[in-house]
Amino acid sequence: MPDDAWIGETAPYLTPREPGRADAWTDQAARRGRRGGQRLLHAGEAEAPEPVRAALGLPVGERAVVRRRLILLDDRPVELADSYYPLAVAAGTPLAEARKVPGGAVTLLKALGYTGAEVVEDVSADLATAEERRLLELPEGGAVLRLLRLTRTAEGAPVEASLMTMPAGRHLTYRLPVP
Repeated sequence: MPDDAWIGETAPYLTPREPGRADAWTDQAARRGRRGGQRLLHAGEAEAPEPVRAALGLPVGERAVVRRRLILLDDRPVELADSYYPLAVAAGTPLAEARKVPGGAVTLLKALGYTGAEVVEDVSADLATAEERRLLELPEGGAVLRLLRLTRTAEGAPVEASLMTMPAGRHLTYRLPVP
């Protein structure tokens, strides 16, 4: 595997953090001797793209709270991460504000009474859009992986749908318990 290859793990991003701990990405990068970071591009209400709207069960035209971030590794862009929340979950909370959420969104969601019990991930590949190429510094014709992650509570209520876009060449590994 090349030195710059990255194996993505899901579990750390679904677990609330202890007070004072860095977010999961910063921790994961540091464990590998790297520097993880992110730049908040937008926070607030917006219409969700169709796959996210469908995953959250939002009627056409209903807005959601979105946090759009550019994920960095050693100050280089490696992923776009757009997390959407139903207004009933996130309106009026720090998720809708253009500032860092200590411990990450999953920690705040737990404090708000929303604990994820089921996660569904859907991965697809496509050519990058012009905006994705610009933000991820990809060449014309560059390909991306798109991962749509839906988190539901034990009652089945969707609380977060994240659309992550990363340059092709990433390695995604899933470890699941066998019933």
